[in-house]
Amino acid sequence: MPLTRVLVANRGEIARRVFRTCREMGLGTVAVFSDADADAPFVREADAAVRLPGSAPKDTYLRGDLVVAAALQSGADAVHPGYGFLSEDAGFAQAVLDAGLVWIGPPPAAIEAMGSKLAAKALMADAGVPCLPGVDATGLDLSQLLAEAERIGYPVLVKASAGGGGRGMRIVGAAGDLGAAVDSAQREATSAFGDGTVFLEKYVERPRHVEVQVMADTHGTCVALFERDCSVQRRHQKVLEEAPSPAVDDALRTRLCEAAVAAARAVGYTGAGTVEFVVGQDGAPAFLVMNTRLQVEHPVTELVTGLDLVRLQLLVADGHPLPDLADVRLTGHAIEARLYAEDPARGFLPATGTLHRVEIPCAAGVRVDSGVDSGSVVSPFYDAMLAKVLAHGATRAEASSRLAAALAGARLHGVRTNRDLLVRVLRSEAWLSGDVDTSFLERHDLAALSAPLADEQAVLLHATAAALAGAAGHRAAATALAGLPSGWRNLPSGLQRVTYSLGDREVEVAYAHRRSGLVVEVDGQPLQGVRLWSATAEQVDLEVAGVRRRYDVSTSGQHCWVDSALGATAFVEAERYPEPGSGLAAGALTAPMPGTVVRVDVASGAAVEAGQVLVVLEAMKMEHAVRAPADGTVAQVVVKAGQQVDSGALLVVVEVASAPG
Repeated sequence: MPLTRVLVANRGEIARRVFRTCREMGLGTVAVFSDADADAPFVREADAAVRLPGSAPKDTYLRGDLVVAAALQSGADAVHPGYGFLSEDAGFAQAVLDAGLVWIGPPPAAIEAMGSKLAAKALMADAGVPCLPGVDATGLDLSQLLAEAERIGYPVLVKASAGGGGRGMRIVGAAGDLGAAVDSAQREATSAFGDGTVFLEKYVERPRHVEVQVMADTHGTCVALFERDCSVQRRHQKVLEEAPSPAVDDALRTRLCEAAVAAARAVGYTGAGTVEFVVGQDGAPAFLVMNTRLQVEHPVTELVTGLDLVRLQLLVADGHPLPDLADVRLTGHAIEARLYAEDPARGFLPATGTLHRVEIPCAAGVRVDSGVDSGSVVSPFYDAMLAKVLAHGATRAEASSRLAAALAGARLHGVRTNRDLLVRVLRSEAWLSGDVDTSFLERHDLAALSAPLADEQAVLLHATAAALAGAAGHRAAATALAGLPSGWRNLPSGLQRVTYSLGDREVEVAYAHRRSGLVVEVDGQPLQGVRLWSATAEQVDLEVAGVRRRYDVSTSGQHCWVDSALGATAFVEAERYPEPGSGLAAGALTAPMPGTVVRVDVASGAAVEAGQVLVVLEAMKMEHAVRAPADGTVAQVVVKAGQQVDSGALLVVVEVASAPG
């Protein structure tokens, strides 16, 4: 019986992506949603939606029984798992089949075989696929772990056997760090995947991360659809992906594709899957993992092959043979950038809040797969990825240029993102030359790469535009003397003043509309050759020193965002009359994001050293350490393990030691 209605057991961008192809194929769509996602775009776009009570993944998207019940309740006849959550859970796949539903994925046995990285490595080794040396850490005490790590050779990688996405992974360069790394990886893996099994593996320094897309049907066909290079990563999570890999020649491509097909056939694979490899600096590949699902980065393969991989998944699940793919060739170059809500300058700290505006220009050759819209809320419960922005071009350089321009031209207001980092990487000489590996972001100056695209001069111009837009907005709302511009003065004295904060700094703009024209001073310095062509609350057309530019301005309360060809700047207008005593005491350490206190490592009265871990938080399924800013003594511990905290909540107060003297 042909498919008629598909439930996507996922959320955000991948749910919208699957729904898009379902609509094109005439299939009905069903969403499941948590309370945190009740107003999310993917819920609105589905034909029907079923609530999963709660917000945490363990209560919602990881509850296979609730998802199966939702499929039956809504009349769906098939379940697409997307990626993450239950997508590689063999028990869930079997439960879907046992309920009489179609599972849009590989057989549960294939998922089981590859679901454990340890078991998968053993299977690949038996099949003759090169693998890295490693050992299961289960049941090993610290002395045994140390012995095994010594045998493997440092650096070693502590790695979760279940799941992926960089969670439950730690690089260990010395014996003294091994015990803490294993404990931390086990906790994170348990939280993210419900399985704390970890293993040790030889860590290959500066490798490339290259993966092969495979597709197989139930009629005996299994093909490889070329490779993707996913080497630019942070925290072992991919940031930029591209196809084809600039480091793979025809001989290596053939070798990788043959190995990937052999791996898929070894487990009786059907549907879409990905076989991942690390490729050392010597060009030798080693099996990393097989992901028995659709990958986040699957669109780059779609752009260079012209295929719709979700459509192929649906056809295979419905019992159809794959179309003839023998003539599929690589065409041009495609690159995907993962746009995250995070602060790269602060260790890629996840960001939460309301996205007041999300607009990404889709020029020729640009594709946007987004999980959010303007007004969406980024919660602390799920992955911080907002959207995937892709570009396709005839060459790698052209694709890089198109993608950088699309990102630079995006309007992203309300939550800090990694946009500027992505643009700077795509425009860097190292990227354009193909000098890329998994340590790319570690080898380059992260502070420089994550610096705002808007330089100091742009900030001053943006502050001026913000002030003029604010004045125009006030004038538009005025009921008296509406014909005069706000800030107009009949006498030459008396400038209107407004102060904006930008991180730790302040910018003061003083302006006046006089008979001779507009006068502007920024931080006490006059702007030369100023001419205001037009100004509204949303856009300012301003000429300075003979150069005319347009500035888009958006405001929400005290917050103001200015976008132009010079970059983007987010200001907060300073309170004219701030509350006295509203600041925190010196040495007060606060939560950088909403989350759960996993561990408190100090007690009141304890002496601490600069950089020492005091509290560990978990947010967006990742652990984040709060460290002592300097040597001192713990004056107060406010939180305890298991406690939920909001962003900015007081955690610990450290009395900083006085400098000798």
